Amino acid sequence: MTSTVPNAVQHTDAQPPITMFGPDFPYAYDDFLAHPAGIGQIPATEHGAEVAVIGGGLSGIVAAYELMKMGLRPVVYEADRIGGRLRTVGFEGCDPALTAEMGAMRFPPSSTALQHYIDLVGLKTKPFPNPLSPATPSTVVDLKGESHYARTIDDLPPVYREVMDAWNSCLEEGADFSDMNRAMRERDVPRIREIWAKLVEKLDDQTFYGFLCASDSFSSFRHREIFGQVGFGTGGWDTDFPNSILEILRVVYTEADDHHRGIVGGSQQLPLRLWEREPQKLVHWPLGTSLSSLHDGQPRGAVTRLDRTAGNRVTVTDATGDIRTYRAAVFTGQSWLLLSKIACDDALFPIDHWTAMERTHYMESSKLFVPVDRPFWLDKDATTGRDTMSMTLTDRMTRGTYLLDDGPGKPAVICLSYTWCDDSLKWLPLSPKERMDVMLKSLGEIYPGVDIRKHVIGNPVTVSWENEPYFMGAFKANLPGHYRYQRRLFTHFMQDRLPADKRGLFLAGDDISWTAGWAEGAVQTALNAVWGVMAQFGGATDPTNPGPGDVFDDIAPVELPEG
Repeated sequence: MTSTVPNAVQHTDAQPPITMFGPDFPYAYDDFLAHPAGIGQIPATEHGAEVAVIGGGLSGIVAAYELMKMGLRPVVYEADRIGGRLRTVGFEGCDPALTAEMGAMRFPPSSTALQHYIDLVGLKTKPFPNPLSPATPSTVVDLKGESHYARTIDDLPPVYREVMDAWNSCLEEGADFSDMNRAMRERDVPRIREIWAKLVEKLDDQTFYGFLCASDSFSSFRHREIFGQVGFGTGGWDTDFPNSILEILRVVYTEADDHHRGIVGGSQQLPLRLWEREPQKLVHWPLGTSLSSLHDGQPRGAVTRLDRTAGNRVTVTDATGDIRTYRAAVFTGQSWLLLSKIACDDALFPIDHWTAMERTHYMESSKLFVPVDRPFWLDKDATTGRDTMSMTLTDRMTRGTYLLDDGPGKPAVICLSYTWCDDSLKWLPLSPKERMDVMLKSLGEIYPGVDIRKHVIGNPVTVSWENEPYFMGAFKANLPGHYRYQRRLFTHFMQDRLPADKRGLFLAGDDISWTAGWAEGAVQTALNAVWGVMAQFGGATDPTNPGPGDVFDDIAPVELPEG
C-alpha cells in the first residue's frame, strides 16, 4: 500500500503501466521522444537561426535543447538560476552532498517524458518516503491531538479505511474511475475522449469539495475532514478543496500522486546537465556543441520587455538594455510575469489569451529543511519498540514532515514542514529561525520525548514560493470554470488558428499544461512549443513519427461552448 488513501484501482505488474497519457490530450510523448526518426527537422536554409527561449527552468531548457538539436540557435534568458522550480540547495557549512529540494522533490513513474530526460543525462532515482509508502519506515498521523503510529494503513483506526473506501466509491460513482484507468493503460484514445468529454461538461463548474459532498459515500463531515487533513498519496488535500475537481481527476487518473521517486543528488541536476550536455546526434552544429557553449557558459539575464515589431517579429529587451529581435520565441516563465515584471505589448497575444493568463490561479507553497547529524528517527524507543520519530501528517502548523536520509550514520535532512495555500501564508511573515522554532514546538507536542534540536547541525533553509519575485506562487491550480482558459493556453502552440500578427511567440511551462505542478507538464508543453517553432520555420516531423501538432485535430482537448 503506497498511500494513506490510495486510488480506486490497484493494478498488477501484468497490466500495462499508466502514463500521463491524457485525459485532455491523449498523445504519447514518450513514444515521440523514443522514435529513431527524431522529433522533427527544419530546412537547411534556416539552420543557425536564433530563437529566444525565455526562462531557464525545466521547460525552457528542454525546449532549448531540442531546438539546438534541430539546428536552430536558442538564446536562453534567465532572471535567476537555471532550474526554475527544480531548485536544489545546500546547507552553509555542511557537507555539499547534503541537500534540500526547495521545489519539485518527488516524481511519479507515470511521468514518462520526464523520465526520458532523466535517463538521457544519466541520473538515478530512488523511492521517495511518502506517508505509508514502502520507502517510509513508519508514519504518524496526528489529528486533534491524537497520534496513531503505522507502517501500513491497517495499523490505523478503522475510520481511515472507511475514508479510503469512501474516496474509492466517490471516484467510481462520479468519475468512471475504473473505466478511465483501463482506457489510459491501454491508450484507448476514443474511449478516453468519450469519458472525459462527458466529465468536463458535467464537472467544470464543480469544486473538489463539492464533488465530495455530492457523493453519498462522503455524507459524513468527519470523513470529509479526515480526508482533507490526511488525503491520499502525499498527504492532506484540503488546501485543494476550492479548486476544480477536474484538476484532481487528472492527478488520480494519471497516478501522479503515487509511487513517487526522488532524483539522487537533487532534481536541479536535470536542467543543469541538459545545459551542459553535448548531443551525439544533432544537425548543423559541430560535435561538442552544448547549450552552455552556445552561451559562453551563462544564459542571458532577465527579460524586461517584449514587443511585436515589423514583420511579425518578437523583440526582447533584457536587464542590460540589450535589444534583440527574433522570428520565434518561447516563453516558459510563470504567466503572471507577463502581467507584472515584464513590460508587454498588448499585441503579443489575442485578448482572450490575455484573459486566460489573468485568470490563472496559483497555489502558495512553503518548505523548511534542517540538516541533522544522522537519521536518529530510526532509533527504537526502549518502551514501545517503535521508531523514535516518523514521517508525520498532522493538522498542526507543520502539516507534513518528511525524513530524508542516505543510510545509517550519515548526516541527514528533515523537511520540518511542507505546506500549501493558507497554511503556507501562515509562515510568510516569519524568519527562517522563527519558522524552525514554531515547527520544533509543534513536533515536540507530537514527540514529547524527542529532542530534535540537539541533532540539528546547521541553519535551516526555507522558501515561500508566493514571495519569490520570478514565480509569485508554486504552481497553477484551476478554479471551477477555468477549463476554457486552460484550453486556450495549452492549445496556443497551434498557431495556424491565430491571426498572422499573433504568431511566433509560444507558451510553455507546467502552468500551461493540464498537469500543473508536475515536471511532466513542463516537458510536454516544451515539446509542443518545439513543434510550433519547427512549423514556424517551415519544418516537419517524419511521417512515421507525427508530432503533437500533426495529430491535434484527432485528439484536441474538449471545446466547451463560450456562449
